[in-house]
Amino acid sequence: MDILDSIQEKTEEQAAVFSLLADSTRLKLVKLLCYKYGREALCVNALASFLGVTQSAVSQHLRVLKAAGLVKGRRCGCRVHYFIEPEALERYRGLMALALNVQDADGEKLWQKHCPNMQKDDGQLRQSDKGGEESHS
Repeated sequence: MDILDSIQEKTEEQAAVFSLLADSTRLKLVKLLCYKYGREALCVNALASFLGVTQSAVSQHLRVLKAAGLVKGRRCGCRVHYFIEPEALERYRGLMALALNVQDADGEKLWQKHCPNMQKDDGQLRQSDKGGEESHS
């Protein structure tokens, strides 16, 4: 697999995930539901209270997240309690990781393979010039 194939693989799906989480309220909602996962599912009223937004705003964001399969609801009496769908969460995590850490089929990071003068030092990428000195990029 060449570099273009690696970059283009699953790009549309990855863009959809980033678009889904691009709204800050929606991202907060996902993070809250992830934090609460396994402890309790939350109704719209509780979610709105935690986030400091209207119930209507929460409902609209939940509709988008449900359509993407990331959130599910379970009716409890007259309320619906919402929770993260764990399989979808793992799939989305994988797509985001793949987008942010592009690797070739052998697992080698593409920046290491195609940018041989780039070195990782103390968590920072540095580019060596021909004289052996390093500069921040």
